[in-house]
Amino acid sequence: MDLSRRSLFKQAAGSVAFLSVLKSLDSARGQAPDPGPGPPPRVRESFDFGWKFTRGDAAGAQDPGYDDRSWRGVDLPHDWSIEGPVDEKEPSGGAGGYFPTGAGWYRKRFGLPEPFRGRRILVAFDGVYQNSEVWINGTYLGRRPYGYIPFYYDLTSHLSFNRENVLAVKVDNSRQPSCRWYSGSGIYRHVWLLATRPLHVGYWGTFVTFPRISEDAATVRVRTRVENDGDGRAECTLVTSVIDRDGNTVRSAEAVQEIGANQEYGFVQEMEVENPNLWLVEEPYLYTVRSTVRLSGEAVDEYDTPIGIREAVFDADRGFLLNGKQVKLNGVCLHHDAGCVGAAVPDAVWARRLKILREMGCNAIRTSHNPYAAEFMDMCDRMGFLVMDEIFDEWKSGKGQLRGQGYSNYFDEWYERDTENFIRRDRNHPSVVLWSAGNEVPDQSHPGGAETLRRLLDVFRREDPTRPVTVGCDQIMSEPLANRVRPEFLALLDVVGYNYVDRWRDRKEKYYSIDREAFPERRVIGTESGSMGSVRGDYGGLFPADSPEGFFGYSPGRMIDVEQLWKFVRIHDYVAGDFMWTGIDYLGEAFWPAKGASMGVIDSCGFPKDGFHFYRSQWTDKPVLHLFPHWNWEGREGRFVPVTCYTNCDTVELFLNGRSVGTKGYAFPRPGMEERWGNVPARARALRTTADLHLFWDVPYEPGTLKAVGTKDGKVAATVEVVTAGNPAAVELSADRPGISADRRDVAHLTARIVDDRGIAAPLADSEVTFELEGPGKLIGVDNGDMLSHEDYRASRRKAFHGLCLALVQATDAPGRIFVKASSAGLKSGSTAIVAK
Repeated sequence: MDLSRRSLFKQAAGSVAFLSVLKSLDSARGQAPDPGPGPPPRVRESFDFGWKFTRGDAAGAQDPGYDDRSWRGVDLPHDWSIEGPVDEKEPSGGAGGYFPTGAGWYRKRFGLPEPFRGRRILVAFDGVYQNSEVWINGTYLGRRPYGYIPFYYDLTSHLSFNRENVLAVKVDNSRQPSCRWYSGSGIYRHVWLLATRPLHVGYWGTFVTFPRISEDAATVRVRTRVENDGDGRAECTLVTSVIDRDGNTVRSAEAVQEIGANQEYGFVQEMEVENPNLWLVEEPYLYTVRSTVRLSGEAVDEYDTPIGIREAVFDADRGFLLNGKQVKLNGVCLHHDAGCVGAAVPDAVWARRLKILREMGCNAIRTSHNPYAAEFMDMCDRMGFLVMDEIFDEWKSGKGQLRGQGYSNYFDEWYERDTENFIRRDRNHPSVVLWSAGNEVPDQSHPGGAETLRRLLDVFRREDPTRPVTVGCDQIMSEPLANRVRPEFLALLDVVGYNYVDRWRDRKEKYYSIDREAFPERRVIGTESGSMGSVRGDYGGLFPADSPEGFFGYSPGRMIDVEQLWKFVRIHDYVAGDFMWTGIDYLGEAFWPAKGASMGVIDSCGFPKDGFHFYRSQWTDKPVLHLFPHWNWEGREGRFVPVTCYTNCDTVELFLNGRSVGTKGYAFPRPGMEERWGNVPARARALRTTADLHLFWDVPYEPGTLKAVGTKDGKVAATVEVVTAGNPAAVELSADRPGISADRRDVAHLTARIVDDRGIAAPLADSEVTFELEGPGKLIGVDNGDMLSHEDYRASRRKAFHGLCLALVQATDAPGRIFVKASSAGLKSGSTAIVAK
């Protein structure tokens, strides 16, 4: 749909008409470009704006005449749990981050223009957490227990064209704890209204595969489900075209089939694309398959499916192969929340997070432990991420933390429908290379677990026979023996997923080799492992005598464990890769007073921690040189401070206030270093004294400047300084983007940094920062990355945490200049401007 066009569906009186969703995301979900004035054959409109909402139950709210004038207006996506407050007594407990849950109602009024009479009209929900029930004009449409699954309802026979229609949704998240991490509550993902002619491509109606791929040619096989909802038989012509990213049609196929009234037909067409542009991690080239349905010569439907032509193979000896080339999966596990916005994550927030992960060298993501938003999957396609797409955290057997309130209550009744929706939505994504049917499910050790897995595999292989299926197994080497994964369970998996081989204490040196000799044919991947996670800026573990090392603080022991595991993964081809826990901090899975887990190498604001730079030094080729900790240790003058360096340089020399502290290098070379070995000076080679993946100096503290100089091939490749900061003097404010779209959705991230009078970051500052905004925007969240903070995410102020805090500004539908000021008592204020257009 053209961005300049107003909605084709009338909004309720008093609500603001909304713009259509961005073209790129429309196309990614089956909306072909708008051909011009008048309703096109297929209309897919955002249904996010102009809802009414109330917390708690509201008897009779499904009745169209119900008086909802006292309810507040909201736009979707909406998560009421993130509004807080956090309370230790909340039923969600530590699993849910101590956030409120309960029940809530949503209502939306809308009209339909006369040209849509005779159309088939659906409402589609990308995600409602959880136990949703939906009514249209008082008629009950159904319920959906699982809060992470997309679903839709047919509204056609219940709609009116001469009065307004009322869509009502009840959400009940009162059974707690229902999830082992923060779930959010409400209609927390997008909602869509879809209108088609009676003869049309079905919902999620295409499946594109590639039976043969080479550099010279690729066979594109397209299965298309066309439905005839009309009263009579229809002679359907289906034209399927492959279109390159410049809009050129490279191949087409045509087929004709008569389809009976209220029947459907599955077309299968093949086309040969010569010299295809393959989808690669470095260059994720996307084509579009356009399905045009014609009736009596007229185009009555157009449906677009973005595709990437690629071959993905897991091999027992060579690991993971993309288009025939070995690619190590440098993976992270993620949860679906995003700090101060909870589960209702704007697209721009995920786009920034994925960009930061890419800068770290990450090329793979595990959607732990539930289906993600459709737009997240689209971004992975466009950015070249490889995805392990996971659906469940529970099967038939529940997990103790949930006390019987989780998905195990619904598994038998709903697993097949939920799995079908999950696969049909995601199976055309080139980023998805591996399905995961579950995570650490207790069923893995139970006598009936293999049969449950077999039932799930039947659905996966029926809906997508092209991709392998795994499960994240945490009981492969557990003790006692009775708790281990049953052999018949593992034998069914296409790829065996190992969780936390780094925690098998008496077998750490073996890691994934524990089963290599007994099962040489087994395809292996690390589905979950420890990471360099810690609290950003917290170095209490450096001085255990003064500040005992905590689980989330700086941990030298954990650092070495992670390094040794990564070395094993890197040098053993048969290990396809590893997904570390986690890429980004998340809400939930906490212990009071914490509301979330600091296990990521990026905090909830998107600020990198030290561990981020470890992975960057291992996963990227650009020179990396990172020193920590900070150099503000007043009162410790003359005492030794351990200084650590993450780098991919050959050697690093450290200086304190201009004096050399020493030069160090690696005994364990990185890939590519072996080829350069002869070019490394003999002195540098002699300095390769550590088999760890970090460098280390004990430095007697004195205020001033630490400086590191890194060399590659005998030449200076990088230089970095850590300087002792003075007292906080000012707030610096910067935005991640100079401009955003005036579409009521787009978001800018504003970072407030506390600095001294020289502009040096103050690493210990905790000044409270107030954000003031003028212009066509609104503040939708503030954060600082501190999981112990109980400050209101929706306030206009936030204390800095180790010198940093974050504000999120969202555009309205009006263009203009958004001016933001950040101030703090006793400090010079900072400001910046963003242009919305």
